[in-house]
Amino acid sequence: MPVSDSKRVVLGMSGGVDSSVAAKLLKQQGYDVIGVTLKVWEEEDATSVSKRWQERGCCKVGMARHVAELLGISHRVIDTRERFQKGVIDDFIGGYLQGTTPNPCVRCNERVKFEGLFQVADALGADYIATGHYANIKHDEGGTPLLVRGKDAKKDQSYFLYRIPPSWLSKMMFPLGDMEKPDVWREAEAMGLPVDELKESQEICFVTQGDYRQFLKQHAPQASTPGTFVDETGKELGQHQGVAFYTPGQRKGLGIAGGSRLYVQRVLPDMNMVVLGPAEDLDSRECLVSDLNIFSPESLQHANKIDVKFRYSSPPVPATYRWSDSTSITIRFDAPVRALSPGQSAVFYLGDRVLGGGIIQGPSPKKNIQMCVETDSAARPQR
Repeated sequence: MPVSDSKRVVLGMSGGVDSSVAAKLLKQQGYDVIGVTLKVWEEEDATSVSKRWQERGCCKVGMARHVAELLGISHRVIDTRERFQKGVIDDFIGGYLQGTTPNPCVRCNERVKFEGLFQVADALGADYIATGHYANIKHDEGGTPLLVRGKDAKKDQSYFLYRIPPSWLSKMMFPLGDMEKPDVWREAEAMGLPVDELKESQEICFVTQGDYRQFLKQHAPQASTPGTFVDETGKELGQHQGVAFYTPGQRKGLGIAGGSRLYVQRVLPDMNMVVLGPAEDLDSRECLVSDLNIFSPESLQHANKIDVKFRYSSPPVPATYRWSDSTSITIRFDAPVRALSPGQSAVFYLGDRVLGGGIIQGPSPKKNIQMCVETDSAARPQR
């Protein structure tokens, strides 16, 4: 982390424990800290505006303001709800309607949070922007900034940061990068913060119902379009409630009784079908990744073996890769992985260093289900 000469830092303050402690550490290190809360989401109803900060999943403005007053730093609130709606929520809804599994936290960091903080920093002439993420910025021998994992392996959030433009890294700081979560909680207690009330939520911040399916039903009624469950041969197995409500690997809530256990294999939105099959059919050895953001193409070219994290909650797995074309990479896993989901992110690591990543396009289908279904449906009477 750079040594402060009263340099100015714009710090994203959500009102949570991590950004609050980050503010304290930056102030102790002598930085001129400007706290910024990006207001990204609030349900437009009569009850939402009266919710206390403890009850909100994000934008805890009251707590952020309290911490700023406690530390004697300035604080401002920036309304980014329109940008959040277009860049995150619309993308979230559209992804599920198209049969993919979007990652709103990745998109928020890319399109809203860091872009918003950098705009404020530019307007105020700040030297850096900072957040309470568990990640780190290190430098190689030539002084090039690198995004690396945070010290706390259980809380490392580098997976969510891989879409940051490489040019931003030199102006980014992560004060908690070398800390572990228990130490952060102790710092919060020392500040006198109500740690019992600052419980962390693992849910998506704008899905206040606790289930993304309920959110889709409310905000995208067209998601509730019934269709057909089929197996890999095209045989009908039953009726589904809408392709948006199913993701690869899902077993619960299918409503298919009898026989062996079936899991969602893939979703075919153009045909309004969900393909089911046995657990072993979920295993894949390779997948195509596109919509890439690579921090250092040279480093990726020289790496014969990389680790790939294809889900935040899953550990990285060893793999090799090859460029399919100038915009896509095919990942070959050393051992089969289960339930790859198109729309999720695959992030590439070399040791602790993040090389970049992209959006999973899905494993190669084992059979051409479309041909099977078309052949079968041609002989079936129309309903």
